[in-house]
Amino acid sequence: MTEQPSSPFGFRDVDPVEKVALVRGVFERVAFRYDLMNDLMSAGVHRLWKDAAAAKLNPQPGEVIVDCAGGTGDMARRIAKLAHRAQRRRGGPDAQVLVIDYNQQMVSEGRARGTEPEIAWGVGDAMRLPLPDACADAYVISFGIRNVADVPAALREARRVLKPGGRFLCLEFSKPVTEPLQKAYDAYSFKVIPAVGQMVTKDRDSYQYLVESIRRFPDQRRFAAMMAEAGFARPTWTNFTGGVAALHHGWAL
Repeated sequence: MTEQPSSPFGFRDVDPVEKVALVRGVFERVAFRYDLMNDLMSAGVHRLWKDAAAAKLNPQPGEVIVDCAGGTGDMARRIAKLAHRAQRRRGGPDAQVLVIDYNQQMVSEGRARGTEPEIAWGVGDAMRLPLPDACADAYVISFGIRNVADVPAALREARRVLKPGGRFLCLEFSKPVTEPLQKAYDAYSFKVIPAVGQMVTKDRDSYQYLVESIRRFPDQRRFAAMMAEAGFARPTWTNFTGGVAALHHGWAL
């Protein structure tokens, strides 16, 4: 008998189709407080991580950049700001940042906050992007890929939509590099984050899922290997805050 595929949803293994529905429910419930919770959970440090990711991306005039699982546009606005600065220095057309997220509620929250002219919004699946082959100069996904039901499929899709020479960046929670930091991080994650989620969003379960999903996600070395398997060249990573998060980078060559 062929074993049915499964996908991790926190510490549980579920049918991939079920995971899609479960994750959609999580983000529908927390969309209205999503960015506030990011600030509270990380004491604002996620902003520094995202600033570093946007700087590494180094958007240039005229580029098409996909911000997959872009949610409320937190990363997209950083990219658009840097792209506009580059356009003022160098001239040429503005870059275009395409925010694509599976959750309509998250996209609606982002649009409601206003948007730069460089940003376009759409609803779409990271595993089946509504984009043609080789259409993008860069692809970034921040704190979203661990929520995808089939991570290798999402990586292959990223590779498909990138032009030859395109840049791939993935900012994601990862594995702390020392045991003391790992223990402190575990204690904080499991004791504090769900409790804060309950106070701020009245939804403890969604933030319990968050901390469990981080523990199930591949570590830095394994994720780099998955990037290589999907066709990305020279996969590397940079650890932030001792490996609490990592910025993965590769090329579509």
